[in-house]
Amino acid sequence: MPKNKGNEQKLAELMLYISEKCATDPTFGATKLNKILYWSDFLFYAYNDRGITDVEYQKLPYGPAPRRLAPVRDEMIANRELAIQEIPLKSGLKQKRTVNLRSADLSLFGGDEIAMVDQVIDSLHEIDAETTSKMSHEVGWWCAELGETISYNTVYFANPPLTPADRQRAKELKAKKKTPAAESKGRRQLNAVTA
Repeated sequence: MPKNKGNEQKLAELMLYISEKCATDPTFGATKLNKILYWSDFLFYAYNDRGITDVEYQKLPYGPAPRRLAPVRDEMIANRELAIQEIPLKSGLKQKRTVNLRSADLSLFGGDEIAMVDQVIDSLHEIDAETTSKMSHEVGWWCAELGETISYNTVYFANPPLTPADRQRAKELKAKKKTPAAESKGRRQLNAVTA
Protein backbone atom coordinates (compact mmCIF):
# COMPACT_ATOMS: atom_id res chain seq x y z
CA MET A 1 0.00 0.00 0.00
CA PRO A 2 1.57 3.38 -0.96
CA LYS A 3 2.29 5.81 1.84
CA ASN A 4 0.08 8.89 2.16
CA LYS A 5 2.22 11.91 1.35
CA GLY A 6 -0.27 14.41 2.78
CA ASN A 7 0.32 18.00 1.77
CA GLU A 8 4.08 18.33 1.38
CA GLN A 9 3.80 21.96 0.31
CA LYS A 10 2.18 22.78 3.66
CA LEU A 11 4.88 20.73 5.42
CA ALA A 12 7.57 22.77 3.66
CA GLU A 13 5.94 26.08 4.50
CA LEU A 14 5.45 25.04 8.13
CA MET A 15 9.14 24.16 8.36
CA LEU A 16 9.97 27.69 7.20
CA TYR A 17 7.43 29.24 9.57
CA ILE A 18 8.59 27.24 12.60
CA SER A 19 12.26 27.95 11.80
CA GLU A 20 11.57 31.68 11.71
CA LYS A 21 9.43 31.66 14.88
CA CYS A 22 12.04 29.62 16.78
CA ALA A 23 15.10 31.57 15.60
CA THR A 24 15.62 33.06 19.08
CA ASP A 25 15.00 29.80 20.98
CA PRO A 26 18.46 28.49 21.95
CA THR A 27 17.03 24.96 22.29
CA PHE A 28 15.62 24.82 18.74
CA GLY A 29 17.08 22.18 16.47
CA ALA A 30 16.08 19.19 14.34
CA THR A 31 14.53 17.23 17.22
CA LYS A 32 12.39 20.15 18.32
CA LEU A 33 11.29 20.89 14.74
CA ASN A 34 10.04 17.30 14.43
CA LYS A 35 8.10 17.52 17.68
CA ILE A 36 6.52 20.91 16.90
CA LEU A 37 5.34 19.55 13.56
CA TYR A 38 4.03 16.37 15.22
CA TRP A 39 2.11 18.06 18.03
CA SER A 40 0.75 20.74 15.72
CA ASP A 41 -0.64 18.16 13.30
CA PHE A 42 -1.92 15.73 15.93
CA LEU A 43 -3.49 18.32 18.25
CA PHE A 44 -5.15 20.02 15.29
CA TYR A 45 -6.47 16.60 14.25
CA ALA A 46 -7.96 16.09 17.72
CA TYR A 47 -10.08 19.22 17.35
CA ASN A 48 -10.78 19.18 13.60
CA ASP A 49 -10.63 15.54 12.44
CA ARG A 50 -7.77 16.42 10.07
CA GLY A 51 -4.14 17.35 10.48
CA ILE A 52 -2.67 20.61 9.29
CA THR A 53 -0.40 18.87 6.78
CA ASP A 54 -1.88 15.34 6.96
CA VAL A 55 1.59 13.93 6.32
CA GLU A 56 2.48 10.57 7.83
CA TYR A 57 4.54 10.46 11.01
CA GLN A 58 6.79 7.54 11.78
CA LYS A 59 8.28 6.19 14.97
CA LEU A 60 11.96 7.00 15.26
CA PRO A 61 14.15 6.24 18.30
CA TYR A 62 13.85 9.79 19.66
CA GLY A 63 10.15 10.25 18.93
CA PRO A 64 7.79 10.89 16.03
CA ALA A 65 8.89 12.64 12.85
CA PRO A 66 7.29 13.31 9.47
CA ARG A 67 8.12 10.38 7.19
CA ARG A 68 8.91 12.69 4.26
CA LEU A 69 10.70 15.42 6.22
CA ALA A 70 14.19 14.65 4.85
CA PRO A 71 13.26 14.71 1.13
CA VAL A 72 11.16 17.86 1.57
CA ARG A 73 13.92 19.55 3.60
CA ASP A 74 16.61 18.53 1.11
CA GLU A 75 14.61 19.93 -1.80
CA MET A 76 14.17 23.22 0.06
CA ILE A 77 17.91 23.36 0.74
CA ALA A 78 18.62 22.73 -2.96
CA ASN A 79 16.18 25.54 -3.84
CA ARG A 80 17.90 27.88 -1.33
CA GLU A 81 14.73 28.28 0.74
CA LEU A 82 16.16 26.65 3.86
CA ALA A 83 19.59 26.09 5.36
CA ILE A 84 21.01 23.95 8.16
CA GLN A 85 23.17 25.68 10.75
CA GLU A 86 25.30 23.42 12.94
CA ILE A 87 25.96 24.81 16.40
CA PRO A 88 28.52 23.09 18.67
CA LEU A 89 27.08 22.24 22.08
CA LYS A 90 28.91 21.93 25.42
CA SER A 91 28.28 18.18 25.27
CA GLY A 92 30.40 17.92 22.13
CA LEU A 93 27.34 17.21 19.98
CA LYS A 94 26.13 19.56 17.25
CA GLN A 95 22.68 21.10 17.20
CA LYS A 96 21.27 21.14 13.67
CA ARG A 97 19.02 24.16 13.30
CA THR A 98 16.88 24.80 10.25
CA VAL A 99 17.15 28.43 9.14
CA ASN A 100 14.55 29.89 6.84
CA LEU A 101 15.98 31.79 3.87
CA ARG A 102 12.58 33.18 2.90
CA SER A 103 9.32 33.82 4.70
CA ALA A 104 6.69 31.09 4.75
CA ASP A 105 3.67 31.36 2.46
CA LEU A 106 0.92 31.53 5.07
CA SER A 107 -1.83 31.85 2.45
CA LEU A 108 -1.95 28.02 2.46
CA PHE A 109 -3.13 27.97 6.08
CA GLY A 110 -6.19 28.95 8.01
CA GLY A 111 -5.81 31.18 11.03
CA ASP A 112 -6.78 28.28 13.30
CA GLU A 113 -3.94 26.17 11.87
CA ILE A 114 -1.29 28.83 12.50
CA ALA A 115 -2.76 29.51 15.95
CA MET A 116 -2.24 25.84 16.84
CA VAL A 117 1.38 25.92 15.63
CA ASP A 118 2.00 29.10 17.64
CA GLN A 119 0.51 27.50 20.73
CA VAL A 120 2.77 24.46 20.39
CA ILE A 121 5.85 26.65 19.79
CA ASP A 122 5.03 28.75 22.87
CA SER A 123 4.51 25.66 25.04
CA LEU A 124 7.93 24.23 24.07
CA HIS A 125 9.93 27.48 24.14
CA GLU A 126 13.34 26.89 25.76
CA ILE A 127 12.58 23.24 26.61
CA ASP A 128 15.64 21.25 25.59
CA ALA A 129 15.63 18.59 22.88
CA GLU A 130 16.04 15.67 25.29
CA THR A 131 12.99 16.69 27.35
CA THR A 132 10.97 17.49 24.22
CA SER A 133 11.85 14.08 22.82
CA LYS A 134 10.83 12.25 26.01
CA MET A 135 7.54 14.18 26.09
CA SER A 136 6.72 12.91 22.59
CA HIS A 137 6.82 9.27 23.65
CA GLU A 138 3.05 8.97 23.89
CA VAL A 139 0.62 6.12 23.28
CA GLY A 140 0.92 6.34 19.48
CA TRP A 141 4.71 6.21 19.64
CA TRP A 142 4.71 3.26 22.06
CA CYS A 143 2.24 1.26 19.98
CA ALA A 144 4.26 1.57 16.77
CA GLU A 145 7.37 -0.33 15.78
CA LEU A 146 10.46 1.62 14.65
CA GLY A 147 9.79 3.07 11.20
CA GLU A 148 6.07 2.31 11.40
CA THR A 149 3.40 4.95 10.80
CA ILE A 150 1.77 6.50 13.87
CA SER A 151 -1.96 6.86 13.33
CA TYR A 152 -3.48 10.27 13.93
CA ASN A 153 -6.28 8.49 15.84
CA THR A 154 -3.89 7.77 18.71
CA VAL A 155 -4.22 11.39 19.77
CA TYR A 156 -7.54 10.42 21.37
CA PHE A 157 -5.92 8.10 23.89
CA ALA A 158 -4.92 9.42 27.29
CA ASN A 159 -1.20 9.30 27.90
CA PRO A 160 -0.63 7.92 31.39
CA PRO A 161 2.60 6.04 31.84
CA LEU A 162 2.20 2.76 29.96
CA THR A 163 3.37 -0.47 31.51
CA PRO A 164 5.11 -3.08 29.34
CA ALA A 165 1.89 -5.12 29.57
CA ASP A 166 -0.13 -2.13 28.28
CA ARG A 167 2.24 -1.74 25.33
CA GLN A 168 2.07 -5.44 24.49
CA ARG A 169 -1.75 -5.45 24.68
CA ALA A 170 -1.97 -2.40 22.37
CA LYS A 171 0.23 -4.17 19.83
CA GLU A 172 -1.91 -7.33 20.06
CA LEU A 173 -5.10 -5.33 19.51
CA LYS A 174 -3.54 -3.55 16.58
CA ALA A 175 -2.50 -6.80 14.92
CA LYS A 176 -5.92 -8.37 15.55
CA LYS A 177 -7.94 -5.43 14.20
CA LYS A 178 -5.87 -4.68 11.08
CA THR A 179 -7.63 -5.90 7.95
CA PRO A 180 -7.06 -5.16 4.26
CA ALA A 181 -10.59 -3.70 3.99
CA ALA A 182 -9.98 -1.30 6.88
CA GLU A 183 -6.64 -0.21 5.44
CA SER A 184 -8.19 0.62 2.08
CA LYS A 185 -10.58 3.12 3.69
CA GLY A 186 -7.70 5.33 4.72
CA ARG A 187 -6.06 6.18 8.01
CA ARG A 188 -8.83 8.44 9.32
CA GLN A 189 -11.42 5.71 8.91
CA LEU A 190 -9.48 3.24 11.04
CA ASN A 191 -10.73 2.44 14.47
CA ALA A 192 -8.56 4.14 17.10
CA VAL A 193 -7.66 0.74 18.51
CA THR A 194 -5.75 -0.16 15.33
CA ALA A 195 -3.43 2.78 15.78
